[in-house]
Amino acid sequence: MIWIIIGVLALIAGMLVRHRIASHVSRPTLTDEDLRRIEAGLPVEIDEPLDLQAIREEEQEFWSESWDEPDEPLA
Repeated sequence: MIWIIIGVLALIAGMLVRHRIASHVSRPTLTDEDLRRIEAGLPVEIDEPLDLQAIREEEQEFWSESWDEPDEPLA
């Protein structure tokens, strides 16, 4: 019975500490306007369009490769 009381008190104390910390920490907000300004400032250089067929082939080659098994089994 005493362990239940100690557990409940510990849970309440943890919730209070978390609430106290969260109330002092301000979370930054990022608006749509902020995102547009960031995107406008990014240098974008597209020399040529993407070759989707070459991308697919590379992906297929990557996934078709055999993977080395670990030396030791995980415990």
